[in-house]
Amino acid sequence: MSSAQPAEHGAPRVVVVGGGIAGLAAAHRLLAGGARVTVLEAGTRLGGKLHAGELAGVPADLGAEALLARRPEAVDLARAVGLADALQPVAAGGAAVWTRGRLRPLPGGQVMGVPGDLDRLAAAEVLSPEGLARVAREAELPPAEPGEDVAIGAFVAERLGAEVTDRLVEPLLGGVYAGDAYRLSMRAAVPQLFAALREERTLLGAARAVQARGAAAGAAGAPVFTGIEGGVGRLPTAVAEAVRAAGGEIVQGTEVTSLERGQGVPGRPAAPARWRVLAGGCAYDADAVVLAVPAAAGARLVRGLAPRAAAEFDGVRYASMALITLALPRREAEAELPAGTGFLVPPVDGRTIKASTFSSAKWRWAGDDDLFLLRTSVGRIDDEKTLERDDADLVTASLDDLRAATGLAARPVASRVSRWQSALPQYEVGHDARVARIRGALPAGLAVCGALYDGVGIPACIASAHRAADELLGRPGTMTA
Repeated sequence: MSSAQPAEHGAPRVVVVGGGIAGLAAAHRLLAGGARVTVLEAGTRLGGKLHAGELAGVPADLGAEALLARRPEAVDLARAVGLADALQPVAAGGAAVWTRGRLRPLPGGQVMGVPGDLDRLAAAEVLSPEGLARVAREAELPPAEPGEDVAIGAFVAERLGAEVTDRLVEPLLGGVYAGDAYRLSMRAAVPQLFAALREERTLLGAARAVQARGAAAGAAGAPVFTGIEGGVGRLPTAVAEAVRAAGGEIVQGTEVTSLERGQGVPGRPAAPARWRVLAGGCAYDADAVVLAVPAAAGARLVRGLAPRAAAEFDGVRYASMALITLALPRREAEAELPAGTGFLVPPVDGRTIKASTFSSAKWRWAGDDDLFLLRTSVGRIDDEKTLERDDADLVTASLDDLRAATGLAARPVASRVSRWQSALPQYEVGHDARVARIRGALPAGLAVCGALYDGVGIPACIASAHRAADELLGRPGTMTA
């Protein structure tokens, strides 16, 4: 068994376990802070759920495909690693909801499906007249009180009626978490809305307040979402290149099998105990460790060191999903598809797909003169049956739903199914408290980051990585709301 060289005096060595965007962002931050860094990734590909590939010879995002631009972390990191000129805003607007038998515009003035503008909600016709009338009666209810935490779906149904949850909140949260809105935490999943309820009497008022703050933040002209020419999946590759250029080591195809306390730092008796990370037949000695891995791997690695943290990891549920990317003849697709960037599908409508993105309408770089890229997504928490279908069946089911929703008759010239097993942590009621318990139970010198902790979006994962790195570097952790 070989061992990495000990860190030089004044330059702490940190091992980052996990080569997704969070682990790479943590490594990038640590190197900027003067640490020596080794990233250990079990798989042969870096980037986790960010994956740039191709279909029919044109670039395609096979995982996450957009950055929330009104949070700075992802855009700032992209610029820092040389992708500033590749950043692109959404090329077209206008999403829809396929519900009650046809495509209907996604109402404006809402926050994750929670409406704040009754006129725009009525104009969209997503709800039945009875459902709309139920929303309007919220002012007759006692003041909204979410307590310490509450399931957003249940709370919205109680305040505004089940139709709002089933036809708006569910499809929007389903796109982010592949989750069940009746179990997802408002505090963790929609923190801006939860915070606004501390000051507003009604849920409608809270949604209006969040919208107003968002409009003010966007006054400078910044887009809500942005992408990267060639795919958001280019970001982890660029970060990895920057890490290597700064002297960091990245080892792929090496699963960490054990995390052990070391014997301290020779010549530095006041320093915290060192760590030894065993992976691929090698031992990596470190002054600190960052775990940028899902809950199951985290539990396995800390069970003997921090059993309370391991027990909390064990309580996190994950949802699986699949993306079906299609390359269609461009002329036919553009003639047959409606305007806009795609549509969402509420579970209550009983379809196979839960969403479709018209990639070549949404992003200027997607496709070419002959090919139009489109993708659908399938899979929600506790819906393993759908994901057991083979690739050809999922492609057929997607085409059937697309034809029913839009009239699309074009046949794909190529298709690809990307399966993401146990990809999305479920932010169920009490999630924030669980995260606090995990962090509080970990020994000094061991930090965590990733989609499990402070948000599943790319900027949130990067912010989580920066927090972990800053804590280990001895600086106060910072998070952007």
